[in-house]
Amino acid sequence: MTRPQARDAARAVLKIVPLVMRTIAAELRAAGELPAPAHFGLLSMLSVQPRTLTELASLQGVSLPTMSNSITAMVQRGWVKRTAPVRDRRVVIIEVTATGRAALERVGRCAESHLADVLMPLDLGARRRLRGGLGVLRDVFTKAPAAQTARTRGARTDRG
Repeated sequence: MTRPQARDAARAVLKIVPLVMRTIAAELRAAGELPAPAHFGLLSMLSVQPRTLTELASLQGVSLPTMSNSITAMVQRGWVKRTAPVRDRRVVIIEVTATGRAALERVGRCAESHLADVLMPLDLGARRRLRGGLGVLRDVFTKAPAAQTARTRGARTDRG
């Protein structure tokens, strides 16, 4: 793929992903399943592994106070809890509770159902193209982040 083609593809991804997420968020709000769309992403991240407030803020690209406010709201809902490791009580680890896991499952089912309804009218050819494109995106984004960063740095250097 040439650089201009890659930029065109990047623009297309950057246009469609927010559209898909806005559509899902609107459906979740309408269904009363999620007061704040960002909480779904945080719950998903935390269901993989507990993290510190600093890690979460960095991963989400927000300030510590903003992340702290989100976590406080999620603690109040019973979705996450703050714990301090025995080895260093100054560090606070955020982890999903059973209630949070149940909410994440419920929200996931609702989002999946909504997307299924939106995609149902696609014909066989469109479904195949969609699956192929999603497979490409999955492959690209599941590669090691260090390798992607190195490629990006190299591409920037190439431009001079």
